Amino acid sequence: MEQALSFIGSIPWWIWILLFLLVVALRDIFFQRAHTISHNYPIVGHLRYWLESIGPEMRQYFVANNREELPFNRIERGWIYASAKKENNYEGFGTERDIYDHQYIFVKNQMMAFKIGEGHPNYRDKTFIPCAKVMGQYNQRRKPYRPASVINVSAMSFGSLSARAIEALNRGVQKAGAYHNTGEGGLSPYHQQGGNVIFHFGTGYFGVRTPDGNFSMEKLKKLVEQNNCIKAVEIKLSQGAKPGKGGVLPGAKITPELAEIRGVEVGKDVISPATHKAFDTVSELLLLIEEIAEETGLPVGIKAAIGKLDQWEELADLMVKTGKGPDFITVDGGEGGTGAAPPSFADHVSLPWVYGFSSLYKVFLKRKITDRIVFIGSGKLGFPAKAAMAFAMGVDCINVAREAMMSIGCIQAQVCHTNRCPSGVATQNKWLQNGIDIPIKSERLAQYFKTFRKELLEITHASGYEHPCQFTMEDIQVNIDDDQLNRNLASLYGYTKDKVPFEDAQKLFECQYLGNKNLEKTMK
Repeated sequence: MEQALSFIGSIPWWIWILLFLLVVALRDIFFQRAHTISHNYPIVGHLRYWLESIGPEMRQYFVANNREELPFNRIERGWIYASAKKENNYEGFGTERDIYDHQYIFVKNQMMAFKIGEGHPNYRDKTFIPCAKVMGQYNQRRKPYRPASVINVSAMSFGSLSARAIEALNRGVQKAGAYHNTGEGGLSPYHQQGGNVIFHFGTGYFGVRTPDGNFSMEKLKKLVEQNNCIKAVEIKLSQGAKPGKGGVLPGAKITPELAEIRGVEVGKDVISPATHKAFDTVSELLLLIEEIAEETGLPVGIKAAIGKLDQWEELADLMVKTGKGPDFITVDGGEGGTGAAPPSFADHVSLPWVYGFSSLYKVFLKRKITDRIVFIGSGKLGFPAKAAMAFAMGVDCINVAREAMMSIGCIQAQVCHTNRCPSGVATQNKWLQNGIDIPIKSERLAQYFKTFRKELLEITHASGYEHPCQFTMEDIQVNIDDDQLNRNLASLYGYTKDKVPFEDAQKLFECQYLGNKNLEKTMK
């Protein structure tokens, strides 16, 4: 034995490398048939696959310019990172954008901006922008809710995101006075860290399901009674990443904790149906909305990506006829999001946000019922100028998902669907999650929201208004093509948004339904 070990130890290191390469070559030539390149070019062919694997990173950091990446370019990511860290997010020497580019947004400023007096809420807090409407007020729900922030965290579930990421987001919205949408994975302990919550469920009814996968009203009612943080309920009809397609959570990711929260079996694949079991028609959906509102007392809304409008027309007609309906509607853009989806869906199914929202809003505008609904926009709107455009088109709040993820460390690695997220945000890997420092990341989410609201408010005041809800479609110009270089939104999309009832910011601050009462402490 000693002689054998001595002989092995006497072999030069380069011989070991040659032996390893020989084994690889033999394997490439005689044993593997899956990869033609490595078979025909043993050893060297592996370089091709390695270079291909790091191609996205090489392009992101060394090849792509500041404005050409998708889904978020370097300038957009940089603004979020700097805003979240309270660093300098300005740019010098003028814009890098081609201001004559297609769909470039211009916000029209007024000659004399809106002036804030010493008694104004924004004199005390430059980030205070609550929603101008109250969810559930028209339908006289027992527990109406006014979101204290116009920017909030969109639906991202525990399971899709890590436990530490969810907790950081929830603690962050508590600090920022915003709300946190649970996503369809159910209400986890990580959603219960002090922030206001909108409980969201989809076709899998996770957290409120019966053993056979149907919706349980009793479980929902009990959940709401036991958790005062839940301020509203949202029914997901579809989402931007994969409208009309159910999700799959592999059994390997179903830990005992996830199984308990979602109400499923440990280690067994969870496949969400493409459609709901609790209703089949628009009238049945309307009935379910009213039943949930009656049982829980909470505002109830729906979320969907927009395509065909016939069933939306039917819903609007029923709302006119019955005087009932959803308290809020979240419009998701076909740009996709954190949910993994086949490219055929993510790239082509459902309309982008700006087309989908404008189409849907006109349905309710035509019937004069926009005042009943809080409209929520979700689709890469986490930037002040885009938000100003969205408010001009008719939204009352915006939800952000990927932007919120970036504020707590996401680097746009685009491997959310692989469980290998390097930043620990979209993975269940405990080691990778440990990189998320919850106190630091929650503060960054809060700071991003506050910076966003501050800059949106500054744009609003520059345009002569007190609140973003006052933007009109004539206030925004968008570049188009050919002989008409730019037009305002009203001309471009063929409607004029309804005026949102608004007196002043002080009235919003004094509203008894305003979420997150901790704001009162920060504004004294």
